[in-house]
Amino acid sequence: MMLLRRAASAAALLATVLPLTIAPPAHAAADGAAGCRPPALVPLDAEQSRLADPRTTALVERGGLGDFVRRFPAALCTARNRAEAERLLDTWGQALWQASVRRAQSQRPDGDLASGDDRPLYWARLAMTAALAGWQPDFPADKAALRVRFEDASRGLTDNAFRTASGVRRIFISGFDPFGLDAELRRANPSGSAALQLNGRRITLADGTRAEIRAVVLPVRYADFDAGMVERAFAPHLAAGPAAADIITTVSQGYPGIFTLEDWAGRARSADPYPDNARALSGGTRERPVTAPGLGPGPEFIRTTLPAAAVTAAVQTPYPVLLNSDVTEIPAGGTVPVDRTDGPTPGSRAVAGGGGGYLSNEVAYRSNRLRAELAPHLPGGHLHTPVLTGLPADPRQLTGPEFERNESAITAEVRAVLEHAAVRR
Repeated sequence: MMLLRRAASAAALLATVLPLTIAPPAHAAADGAAGCRPPALVPLDAEQSRLADPRTTALVERGGLGDFVRRFPAALCTARNRAEAERLLDTWGQALWQASVRRAQSQRPDGDLASGDDRPLYWARLAMTAALAGWQPDFPADKAALRVRFEDASRGLTDNAFRTASGVRRIFISGFDPFGLDAELRRANPSGSAALQLNGRRITLADGTRAEIRAVVLPVRYADFDAGMVERAFAPHLAAGPAAADIITTVSQGYPGIFTLEDWAGRARSADPYPDNARALSGGTRERPVTAPGLGPGPEFIRTTLPAAAVTAAVQTPYPVLLNSDVTEIPAGGTVPVDRTDGPTPGSRAVAGGGGGYLSNEVAYRSNRLRAELAPHLPGGHLHTPVLTGLPADPRQLTGPEFERNESAITAEVRAVLEHAAVRR
């Protein structure tokens, strides 16, 4: 498993409002209208620069989200002050998220891509943040703060509460954006697809009880993690109250051909030289791991509290589901990293958890560190999906039958895992 983890991580990282709205909010304005000067020509960030590839526009259009991108610049021009700008970014972000959820669940038929495809949301959001960067309002605007609001809203962090229902279990999960896009721009992320397809769904658990799933989709960017996005996403569902979850799990894309429940999450970043979507590095390597900025106090390793034995005994098709107890540590008193297949030893320094030393490991550590602090009785952990394969060999073809079948199969098995993991014990 350890060798598989390294090979898969390297390949994946290099290779890797209006709640019922089905259209953009109705803010009518023309470019250059009062309150807005013509868009500025500003440098795009590393992630936005990939929008120059016309396939990104095709993914948005074929996903039925083109109107969001086209109408957003004019909508920005309707904001007359900071408060209106904040409300507008919240509204448009929530509308984009809800439209994408409805599309993923076949409630919005626009476009000819498979409904579960997570790529239209990713590229539409990115195009809209590029428009925000060029926006020139006639009042002082903190565009960095406004982007945070838009990112949170368009990822499900706001206006995405559990419905009130007696006896219904509450499951909160996170997925990720596509990554590894410099090697293959067409990549999707099955964890993001699963989050969109399962958000708001009522499911029947293995014991016959009912549960509701709520989900968010997180960026593959170190800076957003440093700024506390994981904690903003999970804290409301770990504090006592109507938003509280009964179980949490983070989900990301992992290894070829298998699901893994990660036994241990490590505190360190150690994935360099593999960059994030913004082409940023963490500063941590296998030989010199670093602790991520903004982490609260916690142990070097945190163990899953998900019912791994029950899940692996019940769910094995079409992909095997395995418990992965691999870690990499620097033993107490030592200086050299050591790979282990049976978990960490006392007093060791974390180098990598079962999910490596990248953001999939970090989302598990951050969310479960918070869970241990706020709701230690809750089950929580991390699930790695298989790598999503099946893209056509022709780079001009954005999808294909095998790709779509595999994406659907992975989501179905994520749901099956949750149906067994969330049973009250």
